[in-house]
Order: sequence, then C-alpha cells, then structure tokens
Amino acid sequence: MNIIKIALCQMNVVDNKEKNIKKAIQMIKESKKQGADLAVLPEMFNCPYENEKFIEYAEEIENSESLKEIAKLAKEESIHVLAGSIPELEINNLNNSKAIYNTSVFIDNNGKFLGKHRKMHLFDIDVKDKIYFKESDTLSAGCEFTIIKTDFARIGIGICYDIRFLELSRIMALNGAEILIFPGAFNLTTGPAHWETLFKSRALDNQVYTIGVAPALDKDANYNSFGHSIAVNPWGNVIEELDYDEDLRIVKVDLDEIEKIREEIPVLKNRRTDLYEIKEK
Repeated sequence: MNIIKIALCQMNVVDNKEKNIKKAIQMIKESKKQGADLAVLPEMFNCPYENEKFIEYAEEIENSESLKEIAKLAKEESIHVLAGSIPELEINNLNNSKAIYNTSVFIDNNGKFLGKHRKMHLFDIDVKDKIYFKESDTLSAGCEFTIIKTDFARIGIGICYDIRFLELSRIMALNGAEILIFPGAFNLTTGPAHWETLFKSRALDNQVYTIGVAPALDKDANYNSFGHSIAVNPWGNVIEELDYDEDLRIVKVDLDEIEKIREEIPVLKNRRTDLYEIKEK
C-alpha cells in the first residue's frame, strides 16, 4: 500500500496576522505529532477574507513573515506544508506598479519552497439578496497551472473558485497529478449548495483524490466561511468532512487506489478526443 497521511487544518482566522501565524504553527505541530506527511492550511490563512484586508495584509513571497515562519517550522518538524494561501504582493520596479494575488505556496520538509499557485479564476459573484463579492476589486488573476512533484506524490493545486472550472482539474490530472488540493473559503450560501458536490465531481471526473481545506466559521466576521474541510477518494466517496468549527483531522490517502479504479472504469483512456471539438454550423 502506498499511503500518505494528510492533515486538514481548519483553523480560526482572525484580524491579527501574528495570531494567525501562531495558530497555523500550532496546527502544523499537532499534524506532525499525529503522523502527517503533509499539513494543509486554509485559503487566506493569515488574513480575514475581505478585499480591504487583502491590501493590508499583502506580503511579497520572498519577504513574507507568514511563510518564513511556516518554512522554518516545516524544516524543524520535517513535514511538508501547503500554506493555504496569502495575499501576495508583487512590485514591478520597471513601471512602478503593484499587484496582489491570492497565492498558495508549497513548502517541503526541508523548508524549501517547491512552487506556488496564483488563483486563476477570481471570485466575482452576485447571488441576488444573498452574497456579493468581487475579488477583482483588489486581486489580479494567475495564469499558470501548478503541479508539485514531491517524494511521495504529484500534487495539483487550485484555490477555492478554481475548483468550479473542470478544465483546470482535468489538465492537472492529465499531467500526472494524483491529488488535487484546493484551499478554499466557500460561504454560507455556496457552501451548503456546492462544496461537497464539486469535490466529489472533480474526484470522479479525473479519478484522483480531491482535498479542500477552509477556515472555520466565524459568525462575527464580514465574510462567513462554510468550513467543512473535505477529502474525497477517486471513487467519489467522502472519506473525511469536518463541521463548521476549528478542527484538525488526518486523512489517509492510498495512491494505489487511483490505478485500481482507473483500471476498473477507464474513464481517462476512453475519452473521445477525436470528437471534442466545437465546430461552427
């Protein structure tokens, strides 16, 4: 059996960067104590999910207070960490411009940054009388697919709204990703309606493991995260799902299941790429 232990770190995120980093460190340490190979933090783990806060909390990756602390701990504890996401500040000195991205960074167990993913699809929605949010008011969109090759698995990374776009997951799976991880922060409108369905769908579409890790619900925050961090296997079964509250769970991912299921139902082999072209009539 080819088993990996992954920690779903559903942490409370508050309006205090220092406290958020401290909480993330506590949860990563506990993840290692429970035998995890990889700890996954939520989307915007160091920052309240608000446009104004993205600007206030933004950090350059190379000088990120948040990521330096996480990288140091990853090396000390010898654990891989997917650092959810942070608001990443990019300064272009050539034209004196700035941009902010919603960025996830993968850190290996030596404290090395193996890669980063900038959220490709910005969360601009308007569900009448329920929720309005426009990430594009402050954030810029990423343009690159991200697959991290570790010593235990190939991991595709998206962030939250990215999971709704099946093309992204399919491209990552076709390029060898065995686990698709989406740090996310669905809300109390879209979460109950779509969160679990989307993770089950992307797992079934591509016969991979899908994992989503969210902040815990803070009813006093301006944006209410749905929580419910989740792990789904290639058969489409939910193998772990949390509730609204802060929690940490370890899930066992058996990579041998991927090959087994793909042999039983060869969806990827049976694709008819000769037909998948839209032709003008």
